[in-house]
Amino acid sequence: MWSFSRVFIKAPCGRQRYNVLGALNVITLQLITLTNDTYINAGSVCELLEKIAALALKIPITLVLDNAKYQRCEAVFACAKRLNIELLFLPTYSPNLNLIERLWKFVKKKCLYSKYYDKFPAFKSAITNCLDKLDTDHKKELAQLMTTNFQTFKNVQVLAL
Repeated sequence: MWSFSRVFIKAPCGRQRYNVLGALNVITLQLITLTNDTYINAGSVCELLEKIAALALKIPITLVLDNAKYQRCEAVFACAKRLNIELLFLPTYSPNLNLIERLWKFVKKKCLYSKYYDKFPAFKSAITNCLDKLDTDHKKELAQLMTTNFQTFKNVQVLAL
């Protein structure tokens, strides 16, 4: 940052992780999350699939995923098959097609941008509180943000270069 006078900006030191793996019901906007302070791996994804299956929904479940390696392994495929959950992988480099990415951007905007948390527990608490208030305080904003109206193109001609 450039300025005429010296300005000190508080920033966290060190590297601590707070991972949130989530699945969003596109119809009800219900969020199922799995959090940890270590790493997300295939076991974490399987645990999330178990939480989704435990809802005992009476309709077929399709989970939209990006192309992370831990989501494309045999353990995840086997778990999804056992739980009767269809896995739909998005094309590479297309996070704009995944509604959960909109949610993560919203959460970052609400509780992380331009905010300094002195201690790691305060940081975790801010994220958790934001996620807990999605059904109440942020419901109206999310209803507008989490739309399934994607732009489509008809009669598109592809030109080879």
